[in-house]
Amino acid sequence: MLGRLLKKDKTVTLHAPVRGQWLALSEVKDAAFSGGMLGQGLAIVPEEGLVVAPCPGRVTTLPDTGHAVGLTHASGAEILIHVGIDTVRLAGQGFVPLVRPGDTVAAGQALLRFDLPTLQAAGYDITTPVVVCNSDQFAAFDIVPHDRLDHTDEIIRIRQ
Repeated sequence: MLGRLLKKDKTVTLHAPVRGQWLALSEVKDAAFSGGMLGQGLAIVPEEGLVVAPCPGRVTTLPDTGHAVGLTHASGAEILIHVGIDTVRLAGQGFVPLVRPGDTVAAGQALLRFDLPTLQAAGYDITTPVVVCNSDQFAAFDIVPHDRLDHTDEIIRIRQ
């Protein structure tokens, strides 16, 4: 059914997976993200410890550490949500995955929880990049800037 929906409207809209403050990807204090090496996107400084699916898709990446989750949309768009900078070093402490690789998820479905105070107390930058890893494969890629984001806010529009 996702494939049929995409054929009618070739635009894929991603919504904010995290509530918080919008930040340009170039401002992220990690060269892999800020330099666009992992794809185009934006970042969010979270206000709460919940990540939801920005679109319907299949969970393709979920490391044992639970600090990141990757989804693939029916269009082929590969979305990566990476909670914090260098949080892989926590070895899963403070992260609770709510899905598994291979799961099909609906837009807005909870993907993982994280303990925001634990990350902050440990001194981690909580900035959460949201990138489309294969953004260069799409005809148009538009970032929708905001001040503060809620889960219903559009953040990225991509078109084949």
